[in-house]
Amino acid sequence: MSSVVTRFPPSPTGFMHIGNARTAIYNWLFARHHDGKFVVRIEDTDRARHSEEAVEAIFKGLDWLGLNYDNEPVSQFAQRDRHIEIAKQLLESGQAYYCYCSPEELTEMRETAKKEGRSAVYDRRWRDRDPSEAPEGVSPVVRIKAPIDDGESVVNDLVQGEVRVKHENLDDFIILRSDGTPTYLLSVVVDDHDMGITHVIRGDDHLNNTFRQKIIYDAMGWDLPHFGHLPMILGQDGAKLSKRHGAVSLEDFEAKGYLPEAVLNYLLRLGWSHGNDEIISRAQAIEWFTLDHVVKSAAKFDYDKLESLNAHYMKEADDERLIALMTPFLHERHKLAIDEIAKTRLLKGMTELKDRAKTLLQLTDEGAFYAKETPYDFDEKAQATLADDAKPVLETLLTQLTALNSFTADDVQQVCKDVAGNLRDGKLGKVAMPLRAALTGTTVSPSIFHAAEILGQEETTARLAFALEKIK
Repeated sequence: MSSVVTRFPPSPTGFMHIGNARTAIYNWLFARHHDGKFVVRIEDTDRARHSEEAVEAIFKGLDWLGLNYDNEPVSQFAQRDRHIEIAKQLLESGQAYYCYCSPEELTEMRETAKKEGRSAVYDRRWRDRDPSEAPEGVSPVVRIKAPIDDGESVVNDLVQGEVRVKHENLDDFIILRSDGTPTYLLSVVVDDHDMGITHVIRGDDHLNNTFRQKIIYDAMGWDLPHFGHLPMILGQDGAKLSKRHGAVSLEDFEAKGYLPEAVLNYLLRLGWSHGNDEIISRAQAIEWFTLDHVVKSAAKFDYDKLESLNAHYMKEADDERLIALMTPFLHERHKLAIDEIAKTRLLKGMTELKDRAKTLLQLTDEGAFYAKETPYDFDEKAQATLADDAKPVLETLLTQLTALNSFTADDVQQVCKDVAGNLRDGKLGKVAMPLRAALTGTTVSPSIFHAAEILGQEETTARLAFALEKIK
């Protein structure tokens, strides 16, 4: 295959939807698989909805996913003079024409077509008229000349297969508005040609646009790129994925504590497969990815599967990296910082913590107690656990744990068993639960015996004393 160039051309009008993210991933992988180039273009011609914040979100999302690009990102709006130049060339070659229809005439055309049960296609009334007949005071648009024979256009789509559209369904669409600005359909073709794009991989909602854009390619005598139209991503209910289903943007998933490698792996598998492989590394994805295995049907987003995949990557992740990723969550959710003491404790407890956690949020919430200092708050469940009947248990624990010469998890567990043995029902939970509430301020944590060992004898007994003061 000749040198491959793919592109990712998002519109900066809002957050980066995961559908766009998957498109970026597929384009990046296809380019990397073929040792080609992956380029970025910001399609910012809609100035009314343009947002610099959205532009930043796009680049932040690409960086978060690790999708490096091979160009200085291009602004479509900045190329508008080039787009206008091509429209003028099409006018001069007779492949386009000025249309002087008034808004009222266009409305009448649509209403007539509706009454007659036809699609509301422009009736081409200015296609062959002399501009000298133009009415005064009307700023014309420029329309492309679509084929008007009874034939059809064919696109051999790399995902959808051979797709055909009859010429009677192609209209003379506008390429320059009455104010002289180029339309998307013109701009995207000119930019793709000028940037040397060989493969256009995008959502199947653009499939109809492909046949209209082909008219411009043919009129200019330019080579048509290869097209691959990806199926949509749906929610579990079969509707188009939207915010009502849950997280839908890369920012949402990052904020909910998912790792980028898990999101990339999940989105890769959402519409593409390599046998029964579920866990696919970045290197494997580059080696294996082709469009041959992209399915034609829409894929349903499964948050449970993503969470399960994220849990796998959490276990595989470097402990120091996880602590760095936890830091902002600790501050936001618990108003805690990680000093050297907290970091040492977290490193000692990380294996058990990440074996239990499916997201960074769970990891943060269950590991936050390692970063606490007295005085700290107790949540409602912990307060209920530390009721008056817990006081004698905690007092006995404080006395016996203070007296220990060795302070391992086994030592702490044995003390708890001894204390439980003197209780009426003898259940270890009657001792372990108050101890957990006292040491963590919550009722959910890793093994409290191991946690006590990590906290150390001095900190453990200090926290027990603090809990007893809270009970009083």
